[in-house]
Amino acid sequence: MSPHRITTLIHLPSIGSLLRHAGRPLLESTLIPLALFWILFTQSGFDAGIIGALSWSALAIGRRVVKREKVPAILWLTTTLLVARTAVGLWTGSAFLYFLQPTVQNFVFAGLLLVTLGFERPLLAKLADDFCAFPDALTGHPQMKRFFKRVSLLWAAVFLVNGATTLAVLATQTVGNFLVVSTAGSYSVVAAGIALSLWWFHRSLAGEGIGLRIGVAPPKLRVG
Repeated sequence: MSPHRITTLIHLPSIGSLLRHAGRPLLESTLIPLALFWILFTQSGFDAGIIGALSWSALAIGRRVVKREKVPAILWLTTTLLVARTAVGLWTGSAFLYFLQPTVQNFVFAGLLLVTLGFERPLLAKLADDFCAFPDALTGHPQMKRFFKRVSLLWAAVFLVNGATTLAVLATQTVGNFLVVSTAGSYSVVAAGIALSLWWFHRSLAGEGIGLRIGVAPPKLRVG
């Protein structure tokens, strides 16, 4: 028998819907620019690679603005940083400096997560909105607000570890090897962080008597 009695049940969309909602900003902001850089870098050179990656991000934002859709916070953030990376890359022609910037950005993200702990909604809570559309009944719950403040500490540690390991790989590997090794390593660390966050999320809600039901909508009341 569960030690916690469920007193509140909150409904979330289906798993497929959640994955589509989370996958789109990840593809737009990270995976597609990285793939474009690699393809253009190997075929046309370094400058073509970095310009192609930035062009994709700019088009992704522009399309959403024209269609009057909300631009995910993660897309704004990664594009802004990509502008700075591209400027340095074009100015110096150095692949090392180009990839050093996102490595350093891991430490910047860690700092931002810690700095925004004092806000009503820390940075991590705003970024989570891009990956999962939580209902208002959940985002406004005091336990959820406490959870995001606490889990921000976990993700600050994730970014610190990610930054340190990526820096070590960058200093010792070629561009091609760096992309393969750093991408695999980064996503492994992030996947571990996600798994731990989900476990912590479930545990936090259960402790408050809050249950989640995925893919099943509450029954509609019949009138008349």
